[in-house]
Amino acid sequence: MNSHGKGSDRSALLYKALLTLKTPEECYAFFEDLCTVSEQMAMEQRFEVALLLDQGSIYSDVLEKTGVSSATVSRVKRCLNYGAGGYRCVLDRFQEKTEDET
Repeated sequence: MNSHGKGSDRSALLYKALLTLKTPEECYAFFEDLCTVSEQMAMEQRFEVALLLDQGSIYSDVLEKTGVSSATVSRVKRCLNYGAGGYRCVLDRFQEKTEDET
């Protein structure tokens, strides 16, 4: 098996490690150690874009609210519509969890 990419030993280790995290605080600490500030910000922005698009925000509003590039909005939208389903899985579970908390 190769050392990177979907299904590799290295990626399996990382994703299994992520599944051990139990709280937002643990996730924050892990990502702070794992990623650069720029990498964290990029992931946070992409997730915010995905949330806004999923909530029905239009392209120009997403650009204005997030400050990301139009390429980022396009990429996230493409992934939401034609990607591997990762955003959809997380967004659906995030929505359920948010509704349960209210």
